[in-house]
Amino acid sequence: VGVKARIAGDAVLDSDTLMPQVALGLQYKRTHAGALGPTLFGPLGAREHGVDVYVSATKLFLAQSLLVNGTLRATKANQNGLLGFGGAQSDKLTLQPEVSLALLLRKDVALGAEYRAKPDHLNRSVLGDGALKEDDWFDLFIAWAPSKTISITAAYVDLGKIVPALQPKRQSGAYLSAQLSF
Repeated sequence: VGVKARIAGDAVLDSDTLMPQVALGLQYKRTHAGALGPTLFGPLGAREHGVDVYVSATKLFLAQSLLVNGTLRATKANQNGLLGFGGAQSDKLTLQPEVSLALLLRKDVALGAEYRAKPDHLNRSVLGDGALKEDDWFDLFIAWAPSKTISITAAYVDLGKIVPALQPKRQSGAYLSAQLSF
C-alpha cells in the first residue's frame, strides 16, 4: 500500500526552468515468505512488514528529449521486501539512491536505464558473512509506443544474486512486456 504526493514543481510546466518536480512517498509492505519464513523471521531476525519513505525529483528536459529521475529511499527492505525487513545484525533504516534516465529517440521510442541501490541488512547473519549479500539492481530498456493504447518494452535486467546462499547464480536476463489499454 502506498501514497505519493507532489510537493513542488511540475515536470512539464517547469521544463524550461531548473526546477524539478518533487514528490514525497510512503509505502507499507508485507511479505509472505512461505517456507523461508521460519528462517527469515527466526534466526535471521527479519520482520514481516516494513515502511519505506522516499523523496523523488524528476526533471524533464524537453529540448533534449530527456527525462531524469533521482530518488532517495529510507528503507529496511531486504530484496525490496521479498526477504522481509531488517535483520538481527542491522535493523536501521538506510538511505538508498535510485536513478532513472530516459531519452526519447523519436516521438514513439524511448531508450533508458535504471539503477537501484539496496541495503545489506542480512549480509552479516548466522549463515555467515556475505551469505545473503544483497546486490544492487539495474536495467537497460527500449520502449516503443506505436499508439496511445499499445506499448512494447524490451529490457536487460540484472538483479544480482537473490538469496545467494541458496542460489549462487545471478538473476539476470531479457525482459519483454506488451501493454494494451482500452
